[in-house]
Amino acid sequence: MVSRRSFLGLTAAGAGLPWVRLFAQRGRGSEGAPAAVPASIASLTSMRGRAKPITAEERRARIERAKAIMAAQKIDAIVLTGGTSLLYFTGIRWGGSERLFAVVIPKEGNPFVVCPAFEEDRAREQLALGPLLHTDVATWQEDESPFDRVAQGLKDRGLATGRVGVEETSKFVFADSIAAAAPGARVTSATPVTAGCRMIKDAHELDLIRLACEATLTCYEAVYKALQPGMTQNDASRLINAAYGRLGFPGFASVQVGEYTALPHGSITPQTIREGTIIMIDDGCTVEGYQSDITRTFVLGRATDKMKKVFDIVHQAQTAALKAARPGVALESVDAAARKVIVDAGYGPGFKYFSHRVGHGMGMDGHEWPYLVKNNMFGWEKAVPAQPGMVFSDEPGVYIRGEFGVRLEDDMHITANGAELFTPQSPSIEAPFGAA
Repeated sequence: MVSRRSFLGLTAAGAGLPWVRLFAQRGRGSEGAPAAVPASIASLTSMRGRAKPITAEERRARIERAKAIMAAQKIDAIVLTGGTSLLYFTGIRWGGSERLFAVVIPKEGNPFVVCPAFEEDRAREQLALGPLLHTDVATWQEDESPFDRVAQGLKDRGLATGRVGVEETSKFVFADSIAAAAPGARVTSATPVTAGCRMIKDAHELDLIRLACEATLTCYEAVYKALQPGMTQNDASRLINAAYGRLGFPGFASVQVGEYTALPHGSITPQTIREGTIIMIDDGCTVEGYQSDITRTFVLGRATDKMKKVFDIVHQAQTAALKAARPGVALESVDAAARKVIVDAGYGPGFKYFSHRVGHGMGMDGHEWPYLVKNNMFGWEKAVPAQPGMVFSDEPGVYIRGEFGVRLEDDMHITANGAELFTPQSPSIEAPFGAA
């Protein structure tokens, strides 16, 4: 998975709030007393029961879709190692390691697994719960080559000279070693297959992302109500952690204050919230493997006229991107629509103040194919237009170094006729969640 900004450290919370005490599940303070959280967070209830897991039948349909794309792309087999693509297709959760664990899915016939011998029981346990039927498991001992097992599996299926795609986040040494063990094969990227499937979400996936977005906005609002002048960004992060714990989903957020909001991904410099200073909260949570990514920028108390003006410009840019996103349009045109609003308002040219793309694809990874920007650095999908079922962040920003930054981010999906946000836009910099 592409990494997000990590949680900042947890510290003691500020005083003067309406606190309630939560016991062992919330941890304990430095002197053994139960940790405390404000009432706005304590009142949250779990949303976990609303999340419906992806079924083995759904994953089996994904594999069939992958095989159809493989045929169109003239790829004979794909190799999946630990990560989100492996989970997407097979339901197998397997971390990264120097030891190769791989599922090889051929264009025709049944997949096969290459697994460390001492991990065979764990692998078979997960295989029994997933979509892979009649799957061979080739094991290797610590003094043997797993890549020879891959090569033999390809040969047994008549693919010794086939075109073999390796999933893009796999270690280079895995792809290189497979190529060496199977010199007749042509090793290439599996991205046209994996991204070709993953970038179009079905109704179930959209529901999971929608729930993740709802949970994130609920978390942010509860934290907003709990923030007080004098708190640090670490205090705010502790509140976010507590809120997600109450909501039932793993989540995280970056909190930036004052001049550090002008750095799109912030700073580790210690920061203190004061009345009238600008605050930016960014990131999301995970629901059954699917991500949210939301940013809110606001002020406790009164914002300056300049802050309000920049907020309004960014809000207009976010709306412009949403209106530009519809089936058939070039993906770069969505970025261009938002960027034009910001540049026309005097915050240009180009990337001078709006220093990043307007959006990235979303799904099981917080950042995944495709991307809303001109001249993507990867070329295979440049000609792919917006399509129903694609999900993107919509996150324009204006960053004024040494002063402040404003970013507004909600997640949107392409519909049959246009695009829709999963969450309502932030209405104002002083009331980011509407009237109290």
